[in-house]
Amino acid sequence: MNVAVCADVGSTYTKAAVVDLDGGALVAAASAPTTVGTDVLHGLDAAVGAATARLDAADAPWYVCSSAGGGLRLAVIGYEPLVTAQAGRRVGLSAGANVVHVAAGRLAAADLTALRAARPDVVLLVGGTDGGDADTLTHNATRLARARWRVPVVLAGNADVRDDLRALLAAAKVPVTVADNVLPRIGVLAPASARAAIREVFLRHVIGGKRLSRGTRFARLVRAATPDAVLTGVEVLADALGGDLAVVDVGGATTDVYSMLTPDERDSGPGREVAGSLWRARTVEGDLGMRWSAPGVVRAAAEERLLAPAEQDDLAAAAAVRAAEPGFLPAGDTDRAVDARIAALAATVALRRHARGAATGERAGRDLRDVRLLVGSGGVLRHATPTDAAGVLGAVLGDHAGGWPLPRAARPVVDVDYVLAAGGLLAADHPAAARALLRRHLDR
Repeated sequence: MNVAVCADVGSTYTKAAVVDLDGGALVAAASAPTTVGTDVLHGLDAAVGAATARLDAADAPWYVCSSAGGGLRLAVIGYEPLVTAQAGRRVGLSAGANVVHVAAGRLAAADLTALRAARPDVVLLVGGTDGGDADTLTHNATRLARARWRVPVVLAGNADVRDDLRALLAAAKVPVTVADNVLPRIGVLAPASARAAIREVFLRHVIGGKRLSRGTRFARLVRAATPDAVLTGVEVLADALGGDLAVVDVGGATTDVYSMLTPDERDSGPGREVAGSLWRARTVEGDLGMRWSAPGVVRAAAEERLLAPAEQDDLAAAAAVRAAEPGFLPAGDTDRAVDARIAALAATVALRRHARGAATGERAGRDLRDVRLLVGSGGVLRHATPTDAAGVLGAVLGDHAGGWPLPRAARPVVDVDYVLAAGGLLAADHPAAARALLRRHLDR
């Protein structure tokens, strides 16, 4: 059998899937705790070993993504907040990064202090359209060079000064990778080159730098940050469906939302975004999660008026227990019902923020009315009963008080077999298998 092993090394669990490359079928799957405390290869090898135990897969290629150790932390430095800095932020999110810092304008000493305090793994340095302002970008590159900056930099600003600034940074021993301008013209957002550069830096510098494994094998195996792989899988599925698509991924620490919209007349005219429209977008809600961030879900839901005072008190107590014990597992129906309620609230608030545009920086928000498929992902949904999982997604699709237009005819489905990441990992080398895998499991 012609198979490949796809694995996601998560912050808590490592998931492995074996995929038939000829037909795109999921042959086997297994998971194991992620062993960040020792060496992540221990958990990875355990998960893959369990998934391949009954198969002849010794020569199968491995495709691995990782969000262990906190994933990819990105800082964005741009020209001004409403244009290039915001464009850079959107590109960073599309690359699977957790954007931990955004600065705009000419960096001063205090700005460098704040940048260091954010502890980014990568800095995305942008500014100016091609042929436009170059002074701010030049000033900021010079500041980083003089500050003996050693965190990798992706330079994706004004093309007119790109080569000079690359030489400047390299001469100061700043690790620098060059990409095309993320905002070559006002209203035109071009994320592909910068996204590829961020992925390259993640693989070359970040994975090894996190010291998740003692040797070099893990760094050689990893091909993408997990959110980047998932976004690619969502893109493949959207292309296969030929229509608008949304995904809400409820995790232990964050809730991520992905939306794939079809470009149309909304991309032109006087109301268009000066920072460009990113039709394939991702947002990360760091205060919404099932374990570490469970108290944030209760606070956010209360602010959104989704909770009555009596329920808020009880749910806050349950959320505190989960935050104090991230490995908490529901022991009975009551615990499972609380998990389903937290998941529904996290998904609802995350979709509200995504659609309103606050999380993406879009003044007009994101128009999700034509979304035809809403995919739910995350362990809480995969392990829930079909009734509980349907209730979580039903809460999102029935959120009439959220201040955003609901999808008019969306069909909910849960990524029970965790194929979005696998499809994304296979997309470049085995596009037909990736497409068949995603359609088989999610286009039902």
